[in-house]
This record gives sequence, C-alpha cells and structure tokens, in this order.
Amino acid sequence: MSESPATTAELDPEQLKQAEQTAAWLLEEARRQGADGAEVNVSVSQGYSVNVRQGEVETVEFHRDRGVSLTLFQGRRKGHASSSDDSRDSLRDTVAAALAIARYTEEDPYAGLASREQLAVDMPALDLYHPWPLSTGEAIEQALACEAEARADKRIVNSEGASVSTSASQRVFATSEGFLHGYRGTHHSRACSVVAEDDAGMQRDFYYDAARQADALASAEQVGRIARERTVARLGARIPDTGEWPVIFAPEVAAGLLGHLVSAISGGAIYRRSSFLQDALGKAVLPAGFTLSEHPHLPRGNASAPFDADGLPTVEQAFVDDGVLQRFALSLYASRRLKMAPTGNGGGIRNLRISDSGETLQQLMSRVPKGILVTEVMGQGVNLVTGDYSRGASGFWFENGVIKDALQEFTIAGHLGEMWMGIQGSGTDVDYRGNIACGSLLLSPLKIAGR
Repeated sequence: MSESPATTAELDPEQLKQAEQTAAWLLEEARRQGADGAEVNVSVSQGYSVNVRQGEVETVEFHRDRGVSLTLFQGRRKGHASSSDDSRDSLRDTVAAALAIARYTEEDPYAGLASREQLAVDMPALDLYHPWPLSTGEAIEQALACEAEARADKRIVNSEGASVSTSASQRVFATSEGFLHGYRGTHHSRACSVVAEDDAGMQRDFYYDAARQADALASAEQVGRIARERTVARLGARIPDTGEWPVIFAPEVAAGLLGHLVSAISGGAIYRRSSFLQDALGKAVLPAGFTLSEHPHLPRGNASAPFDADGLPTVEQAFVDDGVLQRFALSLYASRRLKMAPTGNGGGIRNLRISDSGETLQQLMSRVPKGILVTEVMGQGVNLVTGDYSRGASGFWFENGVIKDALQEFTIAGHLGEMWMGIQGSGTDVDYRGNIACGSLLLSPLKIAGR
C-alpha cells in the first residue's frame, strides 16, 4: 500500500495570507465595479477520510476545497454570488454577477454592513488548529482496529463500517468598512456502526468521537467497544406500555431538546413571528436555578470563533439566567428588524452550556421509582410555532436506578415549553462532542404511546 504524506490535512501557512490577499482584492474590485459596500468570505478546507467495512477498505477520499462568496450592496439593495474558482477572471465575473442581482432586488431598509464601531477588534487566541500527522496507512489501520473491536462479540452479525477522518479549514472575512481577519481550525473523528442479532431480532447502534485535537479523541478500540456495547444493549427490546412516565433524555438527545430552545430564540424565528417564544423575554423558560450560556472563546471548542458571520465580536453571555430568558440570539440583520442590539450571533450560537445539578446519571435515575431513559429520537415532529413535540424514540426502562429492559417503537408527546420547565435535573455526564454540551436531563412525566 502506498503512503500519502503524513500531514495530508495540514494547510500551507501561506494559504491564510493568500486568502487575505484575495479578500482585499475582491473588496477593491467590488468598489471599482460600482458597489457601495461589500463583504467577502474566502474559505479553504483540506483533509481525507478512510472507511472500512467487514475488514476491507471501502473508500479513501481526499478533498481540497476552495470557495469565495460575496455580498454586494447598492444602496439598500444587495446581491450575493459565489465561486469555487479563485482566478482573477472568475472573481471579476462573480463581482459582476452579484451587482447584477443587486440591481433586480427590492430595497431592504434593514440590509447593510456592520459599522466600523460595531466590528470586532480583539482576536482572542482560541487554539483551534491542531493538524494530525496521520498517514493514510495509519488511518486505515485505526479504522480496521476500531471495527475489529466492535465485532468482538458473537452477537454482532454485521458491520456498517468504521471511519477515521481528519480535516483542516480556514476562513477569512472582510468588509469594505475596514474589517479583514481570518482564523484556522482542525476537526478529527473516529466512528463505528454495527448490527447485533438475537432471537428477538436485529438492532443497530453506533458511536463516534470528534475533537479539534487528535489526542483528545477516544482511541479506535474505545470507539469500537462503545459501539459494540451500545448495540448489544439494545437486544431484546420491547415496546413499552402507553402511559405517562418520568423521562431522562441521554446527553445526545438532551442536546437536541436544548437545540430546539436555541432555534426558538433565534432572531430569524422571532422577527418572522414563527416562534412560540416571541413574547418570552423576561419570562421563565427553564426552572429556577438553571442557566443556559454561550462560550464562543472556549479554547479548542468545537464552535469557537473570534467573530460572528457579520464581523461582530463574539461574547460570553447567558441567554437564560436563573430560568429567565434574558435575550434573543441576534444577528446584525435580525437586530435591526427587532430594533434591539445585536448579540454577536450571526451564524448561530457557539458552545452552548447548561448548568448541571451535580448529579450523575445513576443519581438522576434513582430520583424516580421508574421511568424511561431515551437514547435516540427520530422523526420531524417538532413545531416551533406552536411548541408541539411528538417524536419516535428508543431507549431503556429503568426501576430504582437500575436499567431493566431495552425499549423501542414508542412515541414521546408533549409541549416544548412544558418539557423545558419540567427539567428536574441536569447530569454531570456531559457530552462535549457538539456545539451544545450537556448531560442527561431528567424531565417530568411525559406522554408515551407504546402498546
């Protein structure tokens, strides 16, 4: 097997400088062609992934992507265009296309660039760039070891594969108001998915780990072992009885529940009046004592960034404090529509955290005589306009703090507002792999439709 370079995903140090030069050139070209204002994004990403299945290499994929996108303004009209070709001729055409689009759009009184006074000045060091010196051959060996560990149980009858991936990216953002900054980051992962079978049927599950720095990942063998254990634990699953039961959302599911809260307080949903929380400022949305906060400058954070999509500074802030909604998450445009101050959330919220109640999952389960631990939800039954929630689920039945049976094919129904207010405990088993980090959440009884 031929080896690729050991640092396939590492970016050339000159690429950031070149991207900044491209952004500066585009601003000047936009001015030359008659734009009143311009904002430019120049992005570069590079990396590879290895996928194996049943002990054989399925794919080795390398990617190197470059992209330029720009938004140009003529008065209060704006046009957007993008290109994957960063040659000067192509970029001139891209500028011309954006200007042509702007001429045909309606004026928007809320459109426009951030002023110089609003733009980020300080660029905190976030420690996001950690290339992984991993050859393709080493990545294949790790993926094979991961899958082999996952299959080390005779009840594992099939594999959907294991993967190892590494990538590096950089972003440069510039505006005609004098902003020109960029930053780099890396992302690495290991993953595995397998199928188990017993007399009751087959079950599938998976596990993955992801981090900015490779040595923060669970080992290939650990990922495989957890994937195996999660899959085998599902065997013999039954359908629960219909009723109302206390529910614990495991961290992966709990993050989704909090994600719905983020969506409901996002500026776009608020100014479109498509959120049932549009009048909730200053009101309780979580129980007293709970805080929901953003930490965009977290070193090596999965979503850390020194500035937002508008070039505004990102800031650490609490959206919910002692249960009460303090602010909406606003981009520059949304803030203008709502006549509120922007919150540095162009592009979303970064590194969301909920305060924990200091309890382990075991302690949360012991707080109620019996209930359901939900480990997976499916379906699209979430309505942010009304708050209605109805999703298919699987998980485990527990009694007196002890897991008894695997469960499948049931539906959870409730109202998001009541579910958030019904949070009784937040566990210390925090999952840091995504943008929303939280532990298990114990909720008041919910309607369960089973058999």
